[in-house]
Formats: sequence, structure tokens, C-alpha cells
Amino acid sequence: MADSVTEEVRAGGSEAIGRRVFRMRTRNGLTQRQLAEPAYTAAYISTLEAGRVRPSEAALRHLAVRLGVSYEELATGRSPREATELRAGLTDARSALSTGAAEVAAERFTALRAEAERLELAAEQAAALLGLGDCALETGDLTRARDHFQAAEALLADAPLPQRVPAVRGRAVAHLLAGELRYSCYLLERTIDELNASGLHDPDALLLLYTASIAPYMDMGAHARAAHAAELALALAPRVENPELIAGMHRGVARTLIAEGRIADADASLAKAQELYQQLRIRTDLAHCHWMRGYVHAQDGDLERAESELRTARDMLASKRAALFTVQVEVELADVLRRRGRTAEAEALLLPLLTPAGPEERPDGSRGEPEGPSSEREGPSRVPESPCGEPGGGLSAERGAVHAGGAHRLLGLIAEERGDTEAAEEHYCAALSLLERTGAAGDLADLCRLLGDLLRREGRVEAAMDAYRTGLGHRAAPGTTTLGPAPTEPPL
Repeated sequence: MADSVTEEVRAGGSEAIGRRVFRMRTRNGLTQRQLAEPAYTAAYISTLEAGRVRPSEAALRHLAVRLGVSYEELATGRSPREATELRAGLTDARSALSTGAAEVAAERFTALRAEAERLELAAEQAAALLGLGDCALETGDLTRARDHFQAAEALLADAPLPQRVPAVRGRAVAHLLAGELRYSCYLLERTIDELNASGLHDPDALLLLYTASIAPYMDMGAHARAAHAAELALALAPRVENPELIAGMHRGVARTLIAEGRIADADASLAKAQELYQQLRIRTDLAHCHWMRGYVHAQDGDLERAESELRTARDMLASKRAALFTVQVEVELADVLRRRGRTAEAEALLLPLLTPAGPEERPDGSRGEPEGPSSEREGPSRVPESPCGEPGGGLSAERGAVHAGGAHRLLGLIAEERGDTEAAEEHYCAALSLLERTGAAGDLADLCRLLGDLLRREGRVEAAMDAYRTGLGHRAAPGTTTLGPAPTEPPL
């Protein structure tokens, strides 16, 4: 703390310090000579109060003792109590976000951000912005989330890179949820490379980045790279003491285990994460554990347990008003219901989730960053409305695009099962349009197979062959066409 205060004094503010010395001296009824003695002269105090000299740390410490205030208060104009109360408020707001509604926590973070600005505490301003970004992620306002994380990163521009990592990770998650998988990978891999190249092998920062990279890797079909990120995260875990980071790591690793068919190991990893989140009382992440365990049971064919876990996750997320996550769970719940033969329930759950998309937003490519997934394709930038009913306010190309594609895929399967091939084709094409933007290779390949099978059964052989060829193109080298060399590994 003393070092940061000294930096503030060196950075300027001589006039402000002079005014504070004058105000505190007159408040205490001291003359300039009384304040100065025995180490300094009255003339020095006069010059200092006029703002014509920048006081040394030793001079400020002497004056603080004579004035009966702390060195920090005299140097910065704020009392240690104010800064301590602000940090305690940030901890309380974070706890409110973990256990309650994001809107309530956002109000607290907004007030704390204003207070941090008043006190000119950049790190605390950034912490408030990170909180606001996490609140926006929960409510599904991805544009606002990106803005908050970007503002936090800018505030910490002069801080060591590990301090900026949570903001980078937040931006990457926002882009992932928007369906911009390649850009999410780019942000995370670039930061990993910067950390390792600069010798800043901070285990907490690296664990956060490797864990965050697993989800976009998996969605893009880059399973080998995801598994390697999981291995590195597991190797870093013994050096990390933050239980929330460890819990997130177990959640991420579980995704790679599912892909490898190691269902029991994936469930055990999720159980570890769930136990930690329960201890920390982080309800949103605890709900994500129920969500993933539901997926694990569905993959294992235990549809009854899968439905139970997914309903628990949905209820927990709905109670926290985590809108985007809630509708994503509902897509996976609808899949389980369809597989259990409850098609009408599944369709009723899916139809309100789809909404037409507005103009597509792409990441800025001015510094050579890759553009968003839709930049390489032609055609309309709107997701077709559901042919089976009026769209609701849930998923779109810019908001949960992968799950929006999944919803159309399920509606296509349902339409095909009841013999409505025209509606099925429309849904498959809508899903294809969505997923092409994201680069979700595995899902695209599966969808092309479904569309090809449908077209072949209708006798449209050439169109079916085109669909199959497209699917094979996505299946040939998953992830490698859009990802460069893997990031540098830390010395473990």
C-alpha cells in the first residue's frame, strides 16, 4: 500500500497536497513553524502549502504525525477506513452475486464503482467493473458484459499482466456465449503466450486461462487441444490455493473426460467441483455443475437422472434470473424429454426460446485479430424465424448461438418424426446458418448428416451429396483450420 501511495505522490498532485496540509494545519490550530519543527522550517511549509514543491515521503510522514493523520490520508486525501470499507463492499457485492439475483448485485457494484472513482482507486474500480461484467453475463447482456470487461482491462493497462487476466477471461466468455468461438480462443491463447513469453508464470492466472479455453476448444471440435489444456490445468492446480479456481478447473476437465467417453471420471470431477461450490455458496456455478451432470447422465443413457439434474439446474438459474443460462439448459432438457418420448413437452419448451437476430456484431480486427465467425460467409445476417410458431426472447445468432442451433436441430428432429419434412428441412437449414457462424465443427458435421439423410430419403440425391460433403469438410480436421499453433507451455 505504501508503495502505491508513494507512486501517487510522485505522479503529481503537489497543489492538492499543499491544500490538504493547509486545511489540516489550520483545523488543528498550528502555525507553520509549529508544524515544521524540528525537522523543517516554516518557509518550507509555506512553499509546500503554495504547491510549489513536491514533498518527499519522509516529509509527508513527518507532517502526518504532527497533524495526527495517516500518511495515506495526507498523501492521497482519503482515509484508510474509506478504502477498507470499499473493499469490504466489493466482497459483499460479490457474495450477493453468488447467492442472489444479478440485478441486485449490479446496483451494488455500480455504487461501489462510483465510490472507487471518487477515491481514485483504480484497482477497486476495475474490481467493480469485473463484478458488473459478471452480472451482465448472468442476465445475458453480452454487449454490456464485454464493455465492462474491456473498461476493467483498460484501467489496469499499467498493471502486471496477471492482474488483467480476469478481465481478459471475462471478454473471452462473453464472445464464447455470443458464438464467436475463434475470437474467444484468440483472446485466451494470446494472453497465455504473453504470460509465458514474459516469464510471468502466475499459476492462478494460467489456471484461469487454460480452464476458460476448454469450452471454446470443445465447441470447435478441437478435442485434442482441449484435453491438453485440461492436462496443463491439472498440473497447475497444486500451486493454486483459490478454491473457486480449482472448482472451475474440475468443471472444465469434466468436459474433456465426457468427450473421451470416461463418464465415471467426468462425474467424479463434477462432484469435486460441486462440493467446492456448495462450500463457497456460489449458486450459479453450482447450477452449472447440475447442468453438466445432467449432460453426463444423458450421454450415459440414464435419462431419468439427466432430467432431474437439468430441472434442478434450470430452477436454480431461473431463481437467480440468469436468463441466458436458463434457456440454454432448457434446450438440453428438451433433448432429454424428446429422447424419453415426451415430444410435445420438448416442442413446447423449445418454441418460445428462438428469436430473430439483429445485425451481427464482430470483434474489431484493427490489430490483426481474427474476425467473428460470420465474416467468412455470405448471405443474410438474420436467423430465420421458427417455421413452427412465433419466436420468443431467448436465443439468437448473437446470444447463445450454439444452443440456438441446437434448438432448431431438435425442432427439426421432432418435425421429421411426425412426417413434416418441409418444417424439418427449414429447421435444419436455420441451425446450419447459426452454427456456420460459430465454427462448432462437431455440431455442424452432425447437422449436415441429418440434413443429408432427409434429402436422400426425399430423392434429392445431389442436394444430399452436397450436405454430406459439407459435413465431411467440418469433420476432416476439427478446429485446425481456424486455430494457429498452440500457445507456449509454462515450465511445469
